Amino acid sequence: MNRSLEVPELAAPGGITLRPWRLSDLGLVREASEDAYIPLITTVPCPFTEPAGVAFVERQWRRATSGTGYPFVIVECGGRPVGNVGLWVKDLSQGRASLGYWVVESARGQGAAAAALASVAKWALLELRIPRLELYVEPWNSASVRTAERSGFQREGLLRRWQQVGAERRDMFMYARRNGEP
Repeated sequence: MNRSLEVPELAAPGGITLRPWRLSDLGLVREASEDAYIPLITTVPCPFTEPAGVAFVERQWRRATSGTGYPFVIVECGGRPVGNVGLWVKDLSQGRASLGYWVVESARGQGAAAAALASVAKWALLELRIPRLELYVEPWNSASVRTAERSGFQREGLLRRWQQVGAERRDMFMYARRNGEP
């Protein structure tokens, strides 16, 4: 895919906003880089440096301009950026796209990830008319399992040693949501 995508601003429940990445989000990148898990499953730099943080934000911009996905910053009601949700469209020709999300530790447990995930999924299914959305969650990650299920995703199975995380291959639950399902 080589067409540029426009990352829109979306409203989510609870006063949460989803918007494109900005250079002013470096504080969010710094906090995410200090997390024990986020840098293992994303391209968030660890350790954080300002040039590495800028490169991370620019990489998010390139994902949209290269047509590979829609990276959104999750912004709380008060305006503080607290996480990321991305819709990745590399398999769109196969009728599916994947999602990923993370929220920094200081904002976890408040429903931001579920609200953001549900909103992006709804937009992808209804506006972009993508037939199938998929996401992958490690079995031990009960908070992410709850987030996926609250957002209307259904577990379809266990993919053994599916994904490289850090230095090892890990099992993943596969979740999906299909266009036309409630």
